Amino acid sequence: MTDTSLLSSLHLPEDIPGLSLSQKQELAQELRDTIIRVVTNNGGHLAPSLGVVELTIALLSCFDAARDPIVWDVGHQSYPWKILTGRADRFDTLRRYGGLSGFPNRSESPYDYFGVGHASTSISAALGMAAARDLRGGKEHVVAVIGDGALSGGMALEALNQAGGMGHRLIVILNDNKMSISENTGALSRFLSRNLSHSTVMHIKQHVAKVLSRLPKGDSIVDIIRKGEVSFKSFFTPGMLFEAFQFNYIGPINGHDIAQLERHLEAAKQLDMPVLLHIRTRKGKGYGPAENDPSHFHGISASVADEISVPPQPNGWKPSGPGFSQAFGSTLCTLAEKNPRLFAITAAMPDGTGLQEFHLRFPERFADVGICEEHAVTFAAGLASRGYHPVVAIYSTFMQRAYDQIIHDVCLQNLPVTFCLDRAGLVGEDGPTHHGAFDLSWLRVVPNLTLGAPRDEAALSAALTMATGMDQPVALRYPRGSGRKLDASNMKFADAIVKNVGYPAPGKGQLLLRGNTRVTVLVTGQRAVPCMEAALLVAQKTGLLASVFDACWVKPLPEKQILDLAAESDALLLVEENSRIGGFSSAVLELLADNDCLGRLKIRRLGLPDRFIPHGPVRRLRADVGINVSGIASALKELLPSPASAHEKT
Repeated sequence: MTDTSLLSSLHLPEDIPGLSLSQKQELAQELRDTIIRVVTNNGGHLAPSLGVVELTIALLSCFDAARDPIVWDVGHQSYPWKILTGRADRFDTLRRYGGLSGFPNRSESPYDYFGVGHASTSISAALGMAAARDLRGGKEHVVAVIGDGALSGGMALEALNQAGGMGHRLIVILNDNKMSISENTGALSRFLSRNLSHSTVMHIKQHVAKVLSRLPKGDSIVDIIRKGEVSFKSFFTPGMLFEAFQFNYIGPINGHDIAQLERHLEAAKQLDMPVLLHIRTRKGKGYGPAENDPSHFHGISASVADEISVPPQPNGWKPSGPGFSQAFGSTLCTLAEKNPRLFAITAAMPDGTGLQEFHLRFPERFADVGICEEHAVTFAAGLASRGYHPVVAIYSTFMQRAYDQIIHDVCLQNLPVTFCLDRAGLVGEDGPTHHGAFDLSWLRVVPNLTLGAPRDEAALSAALTMATGMDQPVALRYPRGSGRKLDASNMKFADAIVKNVGYPAPGKGQLLLRGNTRVTVLVTGQRAVPCMEAALLVAQKTGLLASVFDACWVKPLPEKQILDLAAESDALLLVEENSRIGGFSSAVLELLADNDCLGRLKIRRLGLPDRFIPHGPVRRLRADVGINVSGIASALKELLPSPASAHEKT
């Protein structure tokens, strides 16, 4: 059947300015239909993108997208932009392995002027582009699109301050939907919502004019008041804030009215100064479920199966618990019942980090600081300095933004703050901006910090209990989703599985599998169980079983246990889901080198290579870098002795 849609008939983005208003409205509906169809199948950020459909059309109507940089903040609202800038025919590949990225990506399209995935960066980047333009005498417009949630980030406010002071021609569009992921919090959000209804203002103006006109020289007073009406409005609306930053403020206006958007964008283009256009939109616009529950539909999972076939497991792997985030939240609630000095902090992620229940049960000991990771950490330091024990739950990739605060405000002062880094390791379709690929490396070098990597939900619960009882900084990193466990009751070598009781204190690890060879796997975090599976699978075929040791803590390392295992081994396989540079395997190599153990040992390392890992199903990505069961098994086969030589030694 021939595609008769307007979208398929256009040469994009060049044809958009020539469309009539009715055609643009038709195009808006087609965009929503396309986004809903693809995202409900592939997963992705549904509600944010639905909210900016009309804005995207208006931007492409008023600006030359090939010349005028449009910079999207966070980027999770960029799906309409992708479709309308020449990627409509590939949009079905969104977030698929090898397909379109879920965020703006400079290598993907010349229309993606700035790569992004973290919040509050757009104004800084756009200001840099505007400064570069003015230095070389260019004429193009530069536009930053930022949401009200991202505007609360300190970086965005720093950029506003700098932009106003420099005075470069720049347009900032504030997309105000009262939401980031969950509902926005804080004074700035409340301030942006301030407004007087049109009818109320009119009645006040009419009543005041009527009364004053009866007084001597009253008409003159009324005239003065009318001339000052702009100042009066700015006092009662968000314009006051942005005028203080020396921006020309326009708005708020209806962000779903294409004609109104175009009219105000054209006006903004005429001003030779920083301009802020404040638009009001509805997150999830046009899709009832997303409008009613924008937090749930902010980002949704794919309905399709993983794109890589997974061989059947020998006796069936099962989830080891309800999921790391849920286990974290549940454990913290239990601990908070007994410890009134526990305080939970997150940065716009109460749902994703599992803190919903804590928020409901202990609202006076909970803070969602918005997209302000740096502030979250120093706020925690202040609490800790006065006798509380804050638990800061932030995704690994976003915790990077608070590195300075972790070092100087918490660890330098040795304050009891527990950092819980959710989504550590590979996270899948959100791609390189969201993979927690580096936390073991950058946290391991910080003095006074204890660093743990629990392998499953039970280990996380035990480690969190220990951490909140310690009078020093502790960081725990754990992945998205659930851990795994194996029912090995009918497998050969099942009796080699060590029955560990409890969880070790920092500086101690656990032997998980006692092998019959002089080959040992040293692992940390949720790759521990796949290492056991790989060792058992190889042993089924060869009779040669490697030992598997979970370090449990990366700092301090279980040094004595590792050195003892190294002395008993001819070969070591080091496995982690973190960059191989500076991570767990680097720590082990440093320990072995310091104790003159490297000379006789054969060592292999598995981890994330020195490159940014693309987006795709987690299982596919792990297979690509060799840290899945198959990759671990292949590395083991290279290290294990041949069956003949092993027999000779026995």
